[in-house]
Amino acid sequence: MTGLLDDFMVRAALAGLGLAIAAAPLGCFVVWRRMAYFGDATAHAAILGVALALTFDASIFGGVLAISLLMAFTVSSLAGRGYAMDTMLGVLAHSALAFGLVAASFLSGVRIDLMAYLFGDILAVSASDLAVIWGGALAVLALVVWRWSSLLMATLNPDLAFSEGLDPKREGMVLTLALAIVVAVAIKVVGALLITAMLIIPAAAARPFSRTPEAMAVIATAVASLSVLGGLWSAFRFDTPTGPTIVCIVAALFAVSVTAAGALGGLRKPRR
Repeated sequence: MTGLLDDFMVRAALAGLGLAIAAAPLGCFVVWRRMAYFGDATAHAAILGVALALTFDASIFGGVLAISLLMAFTVSSLAGRGYAMDTMLGVLAHSALAFGLVAASFLSGVRIDLMAYLFGDILAVSASDLAVIWGGALAVLALVVWRWSSLLMATLNPDLAFSEGLDPKREGMVLTLALAIVVAVAIKVVGALLITAMLIIPAAAARPFSRTPEAMAVIATAVASLSVLGGLWSAFRFDTPTGPTIVCIVAALFAVSVTAAGALGGLRKPRR
């Protein structure tokens, strides 16, 4: 097993698949709740977490997780206080990214590859990184499966959820926690600027072909997994950046999904 994990392409594939099984089901809730910009703000804050972790010689995963959680809870607490949500998210997202980049520039005696954290460096994943990625991915998957019914009800009908004894705000915090873990897991794979793409696009591609929420989560996971493997092969074949290539593949699959859904919709329309 150790010899197998010494192959960097195998480690990269396993890391990408770990991200896929965590991000895709969670991405369905992000799409249903229209939280794309929320995910973007959390992801951008990750760079500040990287800079602080390196400053205090702490775990990158821990630093990113802490700052991502702080950003998510800050956004939740500031919601509805006189500013539109998209305005608040725009301010916090770009401010966190800017402060993170500036903080990274002050690091002395520490070599930091900002491009790797912005766009990912999946080919540099180590066996210890792999353990962290899969640990975080399985934790997110377990959390989503455990709270699936409650999260779904709170997402589709908050009033009905409240009448059934559920707290929609608590379920929102569960999503916030899961989103922060995914960001901490994904920064090594696709980078802070591309994390939201892996949350949103597989779910969007799966939506036209899903009759149930569970089917959408499964199809989204398959799309994300296929994108990872296809992106790795394409990056190796054409010598392109791996993280962006993975996102290009998932974007292409989304385009195919939209085209196929449109064609099938046209075929199903009754002729006059």
